[in-house]
Amino acid sequence: MRHYKKGRKLGTDASHTKAMKKNLAVALFTNDRIKTTVTRAKEVRGDIDRIITWAKKGDLHSRRLAIAALGDKELVRSNLSPKAFREKLLDYHENDIAAALETLTPAERQRIYHALDAAELSAVLEYAEPMTAYLNELSLRRRVNVLSRMDADAAVDYLKTLESGEKNTLVELMDEPKRREIARLWVYGEDEIGSIMTTNCIVIPEGLSVKAAMHQLVEQAAEHDNISTIYVVDADNAFYGAIDLKDLIIAREGDPLAELIATSYPYVYAHERIEDALPRIQDYSEDSIPVLDEENRMLGVVTAQSLIQTVDDALSEDYARLAGLSAEEDLNETLVQSVRKRLPWLLVLLGLGMVVSSVVGLFESVVAQLTLIVCFQSLVLDMAGNVGTQSLAVTIRVLMDSETTGAQKRKLVWKEARVGLMNGAILGAASFALIGAYLLLHGEAALMAFGVSGCIGIALIAAMLLSSISGTVIPIFFKKIGVDPAVASGPLITTVNDLVAVVSYYGLTWLLLIEWLHLA
Repeated sequence: MRHYKKGRKLGTDASHTKAMKKNLAVALFTNDRIKTTVTRAKEVRGDIDRIITWAKKGDLHSRRLAIAALGDKELVRSNLSPKAFREKLLDYHENDIAAALETLTPAERQRIYHALDAAELSAVLEYAEPMTAYLNELSLRRRVNVLSRMDADAAVDYLKTLESGEKNTLVELMDEPKRREIARLWVYGEDEIGSIMTTNCIVIPEGLSVKAAMHQLVEQAAEHDNISTIYVVDADNAFYGAIDLKDLIIAREGDPLAELIATSYPYVYAHERIEDALPRIQDYSEDSIPVLDEENRMLGVVTAQSLIQTVDDALSEDYARLAGLSAEEDLNETLVQSVRKRLPWLLVLLGLGMVVSSVVGLFESVVAQLTLIVCFQSLVLDMAGNVGTQSLAVTIRVLMDSETTGAQKRKLVWKEARVGLMNGAILGAASFALIGAYLLLHGEAALMAFGVSGCIGIALIAAMLLSSISGTVIPIFFKKIGVDPAVASGPLITTVNDLVAVVSYYGLTWLLLIEWLHLA
């Protein structure tokens, strides 16, 4: 009897098996049930369970895995007419189409680009990552049409990645209203609220009836899909208040519109720094916040999603710089790009490491007389580094609040110093007992064993105390002089902690063991 190997039950080779599994999975999800053999059902069950698990997770990465596993490329490769193909595509959410783009070839993506109109394609590409790569696959005229239908902030983000000549050409080909929107957003710095503002919102003048307000809502909703809140302005376009969509829907036609307007509503200014505005609006659960100019005129809104994305990007960048990278890194970068991001800080750390090495060289005579102490050097250095990193993380978190006062910062330094001292005392005592006993069991004299362990214990106390203070004071100092503490603190604190640990350990060894106890 011929026995088939596992994984080869559905076809004659691996590629045929893979295609058969994929086709069975697509058919099952499309039709809810399928008729097949027991062997095929058993073989495809594991794949189906895995896809369902990804779908239940719901995050972007899991959806992409599910879409890639199903790989329903037959739709893209079919001979459906452009109209029928478009209707099939529109059965999917824009986010799902965007996630599937990376699984397709450039030629297959072009078919999608041609099938969807400019508005539909712009909605898809706003979800795509990286959006720039897919927009660059479009012709110049098609790109202009798509960018014209995107939210202005998304269009600006793309245009900022282009060379000045290409950028100017695209902007000149857009219609006048879109050019004005882009010009309005272009003037804001990356750290200002205006840079993440969008004009995708419903704005109505005060003094309307409920019926007239509903008419304005329906009319503007054709262009703007952010309709959960309706913003009210006066005759000079100054922000007056906001109306919840639900309140407007259930209001009677004869009800005064003024009773529906919430005049106590959070707002921000376009030139306000994002990190300054966040503490004021983070306690509100609104989907969007109006953005005003210096004259309190309404310019647009900033959505909760934009704020979250901005904070996430900032934290990712800070995390990367704490790790010694010049920017955040991802899996799709080339070798040269990754090296370029890592090398600058590595060169800085190399220079700082040479400083530490030169300090170690000053204690050459100490090491020559007591070579045993070299065995425990890394223990002291590592503990000092760990404590400094902990204090740095706590301090960076506190400094994210722009309203932190000088008294609170001094209180933080005092607290971290006491924490470092207490931890150092506990670990120093433990090191004194354990390392002393270890050396005693390995044949060292009691005075030598506990003399060395005593130096280690005292060095740990001193190093952990000073490292806690440096891990707190250095980022506060950088914040004070206007330098991003997350960028500069990490490498400098590493060097300072190493210097503190080396000087504490070898200095105490020289003073206690050589000068006082004469153990050398």
